[in-house]
Order: sequence, then C-alpha cells, then structure tokens
Amino acid sequence: MNVRHDMVTVFVVRPDERGTSHEVLYMRRAPTSYMGGTWAVVRGGVNAGEPYLEAALRELREETGLRPRELYRLGSIESFYTLAHDTLWHSVPFCALVSRSDEVRLNREHDDHRWIHRDHAVGDSMWASERHVLSDVFHDILDEGVAKPYLRVDM
Repeated sequence: MNVRHDMVTVFVVRPDERGTSHEVLYMRRAPTSYMGGTWAVVRGGVNAGEPYLEAALRELREETGLRPRELYRLGSIESFYTLAHDTLWHSVPFCALVSRSDEVRLNREHDDHRWIHRDHAVGDSMWASERHVLSDVFHDILDEGVAKPYLRVDM
C-alpha cells in the first residue's frame, strides 16, 4: 500500500440569497475526467516543493476561477483510500469564503456546477471523509467556533 499526502481539498462557501446561511460549491466532473459525472468539491495535487496553501489557492483558481475573500485552514485532515491505486491519501483541507456575486469559471475537468444550501450539503456529499471535514467547516468557521481566529489564513 502507498501513503500519499500531496493533495489539498478546498470547500468553497458563499452566503445564501438571504444572507442568513451559506451554500457550498459542488462541480460535476466532466465525462472524460476521473470519476466523470460525479459531484465534487475542489481537490487536487500539490506540486513538488509547493506549500499546501499555494496549492489550495492554485487549485481553487484553476478549477473555479475564484479568489477567496477569506481563507481558513481546517483543524483536521481528510483521509481516504483508493483501491485502484492501493493508496491511502491524506488531503489538507481549506475553506474559501467567496462573495455571492463572484462568477464560477470551470476548467475542462468539470462541465457544470451548483451551489448546495448548507442544510443539504452534508447529506449530498458522496464521501464520508468529505462529510466529516464539511462538518468541521460548519462548526469551526461558519458557526464562529472558538478556533476560527486561529484557523484564518492571512493573505
């Protein structure tokens, strides 16, 4: 078995239309992409020598064209196993807060996107590891958890 830690996950969040809650961005992977047709958050590899923070901002920009208004690291690590590669992955997660008016510009890896209201995002997430980290996003960042000031990334 292989163990890799050269991946980042970015949960992109914006205010809902009333400004009283939040929505999470999901993108549909293009049919020609790995796991084509499934809905995913921003996730990608870290280049050799690239800091995790820079990789998260690069992946966010490449996959969505977005730049965060605020950025947070999370206090946990997303871990999952892929059978095809016999690999245990550890992915460093971030939460990017964007404006409701920011336009999503998808790259060729994705062919559609949708914003899912916070109340449905955990239930609509495909992966257990993603659901666990998304709960941290809600508790620590969106619900103003005690750790929030310490998780904020100065940009």
